[in-house]
Amino acid sequence: MCFNRGVAIDLTCLGTGDAFGSVGRHNAGYLVRTAETSLLLDAGPSVLVALKSLQHEPEPIDAVVISHLHGDHFGGVPFLLLDFTYETRRTRELTIVGPPGVEERVRTLYHTLYSERRGQPIPFPVKFVEVANGSTFEIADARIESFAVPHQTCELSLGHKLSSGGRSLVYSGDTPWTDDLIRQSSGSDLFLCECSTFDSEVPRHVRYVELEENRKRLECKDILLVHIGRDVRQRAGEIGLPLADDGLVKKV
Repeated sequence: MCFNRGVAIDLTCLGTGDAFGSVGRHNAGYLVRTAETSLLLDAGPSVLVALKSLQHEPEPIDAVVISHLHGDHFGGVPFLLLDFTYETRRTRELTIVGPPGVEERVRTLYHTLYSERRGQPIPFPVKFVEVANGSTFEIADARIESFAVPHQTCELSLGHKLSSGGRSLVYSGDTPWTDDLIRQSSGSDLFLCECSTFDSEVPRHVRYVELEENRKRLECKDILLVHIGRDVRQRAGEIGLPLADDGLVKKV
């Protein structure tokens, strides 16, 4: 859907599947490009493959913005670091934004997967930025506002609102249904809302039937369902909201 104000945000869905890679979809990852910057919202383990299969080189990415520290949402960061070290030979700074503990978890995972890199400096600047509920972060012409979602009990999970050029998209991250999603997505041009199951109970994830019950209360201009589980794909004909798919490009 296009609006009269013009396109300020270009979204490419790299991975729209759940943690199980249901129906062969990649794990979570969304390439967002504005007039002045390029960033990732989440970076699941298959994000590098997804980028290159869609003819997107990773080098232009300025920042990786992580919703929470589950493997299917940040497990691809080490592969980006590896590509930037050996393939791209990156020299400019990469910013990694995420909840508290993001630097330790990323470095630990990188060294677990590639132990020979332990003790070796990353040969380009990496800046880690911790964000929390109510935090804001700006890079070039993009502003990111983070909000807490109740996906985990011991660690913080976040949704993110990204604004640029008078346009905005809201990404729920992983979360169960909560009325706060209505408030956070209100007025946004696009709401990327997780939808892990159709009606079956999966702890701390949204079911489609809950979205259907609340869709008239949503005040976003457009919505796209992401983090889609197997039964949602299988019952797509019963769903009255658009489903994202790997490779989908959307102008916001």
